[in-house]
Amino acid sequence: METVAKIEEISKLLRYYILTSTTEAGSGHPTSSLSAVELMATLYFGGYLKYNIQDPDYINNDRIIFSKGHASPLYYSLWAAAKAIDPSELMNLRKFNSNLEGHPTSNFKYTDAATGSLGQGLSVGVGLAINAKYLDKANYKTYVLLGDGELSEGSVWEAANIASRYNLNNLIAIVDCNRLEQASETILEWDLNAYKARFESFGWYVITIKDGHDVQSIITAFEQIKNSPDKPICIIAKTIKGKGIKMLENKLDWHGKALKREELENAMHDLGKVNFNIECNIAEPENGKELEHTSGNFNWTEYSPGEFVATRKAYGQALVALAEKYPNLVSLDGGTQNSTHSETFQTKYPERFFDMYIAEQNMVSAALGLSRMNKIPFVSTFAAFFTRAFDQIRMSQYSNSNIKFVGSHAGVSIGEDGPSQMALEDIAMFRSVPDCAVLYPSDAVSMERAVYLASEHYGNVYIRSTRMDTPVLYANDNSFKIGGSKIIRESVYDSITVVGAGITLHEALKAYEVLKEKNIFIRVVDLFSVKPIDYNTLSKCIRETKAVLIVEDHYAEGGIAEAIRSELANVKTKIFSLSVSKPPRSGKPLELLDYEEISSKFIVEKVKEIINSF
Repeated sequence: METVAKIEEISKLLRYYILTSTTEAGSGHPTSSLSAVELMATLYFGGYLKYNIQDPDYINNDRIIFSKGHASPLYYSLWAAAKAIDPSELMNLRKFNSNLEGHPTSNFKYTDAATGSLGQGLSVGVGLAINAKYLDKANYKTYVLLGDGELSEGSVWEAANIASRYNLNNLIAIVDCNRLEQASETILEWDLNAYKARFESFGWYVITIKDGHDVQSIITAFEQIKNSPDKPICIIAKTIKGKGIKMLENKLDWHGKALKREELENAMHDLGKVNFNIECNIAEPENGKELEHTSGNFNWTEYSPGEFVATRKAYGQALVALAEKYPNLVSLDGGTQNSTHSETFQTKYPERFFDMYIAEQNMVSAALGLSRMNKIPFVSTFAAFFTRAFDQIRMSQYSNSNIKFVGSHAGVSIGEDGPSQMALEDIAMFRSVPDCAVLYPSDAVSMERAVYLASEHYGNVYIRSTRMDTPVLYANDNSFKIGGSKIIRESVYDSITVVGAGITLHEALKAYEVLKEKNIFIRVVDLFSVKPIDYNTLSKCIRETKAVLIVEDHYAEGGIAEAIRSELANVKTKIFSLSVSKPPRSGKPLELLDYEEISSKFIVEKVKEIINSF
């Protein structure tokens, strides 16, 4: 069968699958799927996509990201047509025990990244493409299907900008320009030239298709890619939402609605005869060999107790120390590497460092793409700026991600830069992400151990670092663990347990010395692991002291005190806390700690107040 005619027949089969599966589910997005049918049918079955369906993890498989994740009925139908899954499985779309979820997740084995929160897919594609071009030196291409509506998202243009910066000519964006969003028309509707100008202004090679349902035009566009310049590529196609079914075509009020059974019967008349036996073959990829990441040597940095070292500086040194042990470790930074100290790694291993500039949303999703290719991405910036990328962070968990987030400039202790730079919500944010460990090292030794532990642990990890130089507390032979803490001042005379982390641990130690002079003894705990909490150590302290005082350079909401109170909810004890409670301002670090009443002076006062209340 001639290629164009065959793809047209396959497109009819895909429309049948889309309509019947969504009607069976009673929900879904058939119209958004129908608009991209010819585009994806040509990609999959026109010989352009190279994929070994028997081995979804094969190194030279092309990567597919449905950034418009609501078009999942089309996505699953493509794999059913290819016989990667049995077509009967489509009837389980959106059902509780099915892996064919409303938007793709990693539960479906052919999904490279979970999507559905619009605007993120192109950034994930950036990470996948960076991996192929600069790290694995693999031949695969990354295709990203975008909806025109999501082009309003700033993260798309962050991705477009960085893709050009790294000359990602192995990244192909396909824009399904169907003119309609959920509730209204898109801003530019069918103005292909305006979209073209925007992508070109970011340095992309752009091809427009006036009729995104004309298979020959789509083939011509894909052939044109073969001779494209050394730039990322964008295909923008004018399509019709609901294409192929008259009652749905270009209608605004059908987004996210499935046809009723009687409506489906009418739609089948529009569709006509469907060839269920047509062969739908995906081209095989080139032979490739997975890179073997052999573990090398690792030597701990030697620090001297009492030496003043900022934990952010120790972070950079730890990355370098780990680089030989983990050849698949990579570093990304949001243009702050001279503050986060990831520049230490950049200097030593420039080929494994990627400056993502001031675009945190794109940086996080690009890290997800790298993570999906078995890299260990350490992503660093000012901790406050991660809040911009929280949607990307929380979405990463649905892709079985393995990202290490490192936030510097935490709390009011950063000083004169003022509140815009102070991370005071970051612990709450990362605590809320399921299965994300949260570590808060207080000195250079524990920071190096935190980075090591994060490398060893599969899953997301957040490490909070401190701007100020602080004294080294631990000898180099100390060990730490995720879920662990350290008692660093202890006696049989302890009346109260004071829990600190980061800068407040050092303030607690100062308070310890002042109180000891007054014959008042406190137990001081370094809460190295904020999530998971070290229940055993804390419960021991509760049994042996009369109360717990938690001091944190963070807002009370969602912070360390809430974490401990939640963990100890069934334990009878008095828990008190000092946290950032006033709108912060610029000033010297110690001035600000005093202002927020979390300095050693106020720890001393609070301990006395608690003792007097017994």
